[in-house]
Amino acid sequence: MQSLSFNLTAGTKVSWPGRFNQGDGSKQQIHIRGNVKMFRIMACAPEMNSGAESQSSSPSPSPSPSESSFLSRSQTYALLKQQMEVATKSEDYKQAARLRDSLKIFEDEEPVLRLRRLLKEAIAEERFEDAARYRDELKDVAPHSLLKCSSDATTLGIRVQVRSVYIEGRSHPSKGLYFFAYRIRITNNSDRPVQLLRRHWIITDANGKTENVWGIGVIGEQPVILPNTGFEYSSACPLGTPSGRMEGDFEMKHIDKVGSRTFNVAIAPFSLSKVGDGSDTFSDGS
Repeated sequence: MQSLSFNLTAGTKVSWPGRFNQGDGSKQQIHIRGNVKMFRIMACAPEMNSGAESQSSSPSPSPSPSESSFLSRSQTYALLKQQMEVATKSEDYKQAARLRDSLKIFEDEEPVLRLRRLLKEAIAEERFEDAARYRDELKDVAPHSLLKCSSDATTLGIRVQVRSVYIEGRSHPSKGLYFFAYRIRITNNSDRPVQLLRRHWIITDANGKTENVWGIGVIGEQPVILPNTGFEYSSACPLGTPSGRMEGDFEMKHIDKVGSRTFNVAIAPFSLSKVGDGSDTFSDGS
């Protein structure tokens, strides 16, 4: 039996898009929703299945020594970043400077972090030939590293924004389980009401293995979204590698006219990354 606890903001809605590997070869599907601040899920029945979603699945590979090494270093890197932010906010600039130098050492030694920094600097300084070279190197070193941990796309006036974050407390790297949460905001900027009928996710891990997830609605609902309003929910995705990507679409229809045909609303690709990209909020810009 596995006990999972989650602290959530009141009003947040949560679901898991498919089955995950518990490390002993068994698969299990979890589907929850609610409006309270604490959830505890007792997961013990492998056949447990809400029927709301389906996913092709295979055992997740164990991380290689190089992946485990990078994960350990990335945890230290994330901790240093957090400590530097705290030092800066408390105006301890001497400590912040020391932490900044430590971060730079990590970036210089870790290829992905170093190339990300060099790419950002090259773009800021308009050295576009250098930027193109760093981009190509990043593609070779880490195919998903150029994607941000967020995406924003609009189809027929329906805007879909997504933001992902790594959940360290629910992850078990030694068992090949990395847990990512994501938040989705759907905004109807059109002048017609729509209903979300179905969802489709394409989930790709760092090894290139792709899984498709289809389901009715989201978090057990088929929400109606009126013009100039939105719908927001949170969910999570287990992965067998420390990084990957997600993309997909929602099937919707206009409900102000009988017999309206359905249409697909794109969910633009976004990264699932242990390191993250330094952003944790949606952009409110249009």
